[in-house]
Amino acid sequence: MRYQNITKARFLQRPNRFIALVETEAGEERVHVKNTGRCRELLVPGAAVYLEEGDRPGRKTRYDLVAVEKGERLINMDAQAPNRVFREWAEEGRFRPGLALLRPETTWGSSRFDFYWEAGGERGFVEVKGVTLEEDGAVYFPDAPTERGVKHVEELIRCREAGLQACLFLVVQMEGAAFWAPNDRTHPAFGAAVREAAAQGVEIQAWDCRVAPDSLEIRAPVPVRL
Repeated sequence: MRYQNITKARFLQRPNRFIALVETEAGEERVHVKNTGRCRELLVPGAAVYLEEGDRPGRKTRYDLVAVEKGERLINMDAQAPNRVFREWAEEGRFRPGLALLRPETTWGSSRFDFYWEAGGERGFVEVKGVTLEEDGAVYFPDAPTERGVKHVEELIRCREAGLQACLFLVVQMEGAAFWAPNDRTHPAFGAAVREAAAQGVEIQAWDCRVAPDSLEIRAPVPVRL
């Protein structure tokens, strides 16, 4: 996936979950943050950030904040990007050979999953999560407690019990992670749910991304440690 009209800026502060103050060549600017997570280890004063200029009429901010430099690592922090890059990647045949159908936002029972797929006589559901938390080369999810995330994993288990395929797909929004693991310090219940899901046959896949200021592309598998 690609972004248009990218501008580099310097992060100043984040007054709330949705807004950041940055400094561009033209001066101070209020921008929309496309990630409502904490991202405290990313959005630190002075960090280099990348902005996409919006083109929607009537919007309150000129730019969206989509990426940030953390040391020598460029991290995409657009919360809408993981589903978009997964869809592009899967439609290229890299998720399931012979993919016949990939449908986003599909309801099954009382659950709503990011994707439903059919290929080679099999069918199943995928729940996609974006990963931006990095520590000492490893990456973790979540960066804040997520009861919604636990519910999604439990729903994937129910899919397997019904004879469907199920996958938790973690899009690591940076390149070169040593491994992915559930963030038990932040939300142990999520880690417990993921381990139970794996034991019940739910696929747990993590893939890193090739990141540029104006693009994001799924690149290579990341080892999963449960």
